[in-house]
Amino acid sequence: MIHKEGRKILPLAFVALFGLALFGHFYLATLPGLLLKIACGVFFLLILQFFRNPKRLIPQEDSKLVYVPADGKVVVIEKVQEEEYFQGERLQVSIFMSPLNVHVNRSPLAGIVKYFKYHPGKYLVAWHPKSSTENERATVVIDNGKHEVLLRQIAGAVARRIRTYVTPDQQLKQGEEFGFITFGSRVDVFLPLDAQMKVSIGDDVKGNLDVLAELS
Repeated sequence: MIHKEGRKILPLAFVALFGLALFGHFYLATLPGLLLKIACGVFFLLILQFFRNPKRLIPQEDSKLVYVPADGKVVVIEKVQEEEYFQGERLQVSIFMSPLNVHVNRSPLAGIVKYFKYHPGKYLVAWHPKSSTENERATVVIDNGKHEVLLRQIAGAVARRIRTYVTPDQQLKQGEEFGFITFGSRVDVFLPLDAQMKVSIGDDVKGNLDVLAELS
């Protein structure tokens, strides 16, 4: 299944790459033309897989479980001072999304959107320590009635298009899609300090399939 963000880009990419391949076929020598056609085909397949949107059903709905919101690698687990919304200490978990990952962002728990804000900003590499507070980003806070969890979509050096499909007071289901980051980047999750972590740094995780943490 192709994500809606790719339905406009893919036809344009196909036409452009097909035209480039035709140019190589008719106007370049045999070997350079063949290499150009292969490169165009591979590049289109990479774009195609980037916009894939596999159906993901969470294994078990549970208000205590916080599911992974995005595919990628866990690169940060640490206690930090969160200043935008909580203005206090929280447990931050960061998931780095490479261009090869699925780029759909999914709600890790069911609840009401208590806060949403988009921030323009820089395009530091996603693993830079200041990317969470200085890069282009969007912040979403979900309240499940007992706990509030903050999600932050962060653009990186390559990813320069964040999409967030929520508004304040909107009800989200656990596992429901809430956003998309074009060409990968990073998603930060801010949890209560007493949350029990179910992942470790370096783990490769998948949205809606792996449990990130369990709330008290």
